Amino acid sequence: MKRAVWILGLIVLALLLPFFFSDIGRQQGADHTVGLPWQIEADAAGNSRVFGLVLGRDRLADMLPVLGGEPELAIIVAPGEKGSLEMYFHELRLGFVLAKVVLTLEVSPQQMAQMIERAPKAEYMESTTRKIRLAPEDRVLAESLPVQAISVIPTVNLDEATLIERFGAPGERLPVSAERVHLLYAEKGLDIVVDAKGKELLQYVPPRDFARLRDPLLAALAKREDSTEGALPSAR
Repeated sequence: MKRAVWILGLIVLALLLPFFFSDIGRQQGADHTVGLPWQIEADAAGNSRVFGLVLGRDRLADMLPVLGGEPELAIIVAPGEKGSLEMYFHELRLGFVLAKVVLTLEVSPQQMAQMIERAPKAEYMESTTRKIRLAPEDRVLAESLPVQAISVIPTVNLDEATLIERFGAPGERLPVSAERVHLLYAEKGLDIVVDAKGKELLQYVPPRDFARLRDPLLAALAKREDSTEGALPSAR
């Protein structure tokens, strides 16, 4: 009787082991493929590879099998803006880092207008920002578009010292308020927003397109400085 139970146990173990090790392999493979937020490969042509994706070249369809998850796809339109086509992941594991992730797709103004016209539903998010759901046929079109930028919001708060330890010293450090500072890595195509009262934000673009992140910051800082100087009393 004991021998029969022992043999049965070995059979059950033999059946379960392949599933156990294949699951571990999938998890390890996903982590290895996706990489970590500070693993950025840039080349002399101004391209960069992050999370297994070459920004501005690889399509959304190339990225979905790498990231997995159950993302939302929509056009996000803030007041006064043209809008952007985004895929949003509520939570992803990037290596051993948990984060919210947004992929911004490269879409022409004409394609954007046609998608909005065909959209079956729109809803309001915070304030007057609209989230426009795509028609089913536009989902196929969206997956054929290249990923233009990636935004990552880690679920844990990271201080500036920790970020610099991981990413290295930034090329520029731009404080925008008493609580927020931007760490700019032009050669990597990376802008890290350090927020003392909120979550940090990592924004990735191809290094050749880094002006898209940097120029609006400089313009906002210049505008703030002009406003401050205008408010000062004139010397008599």
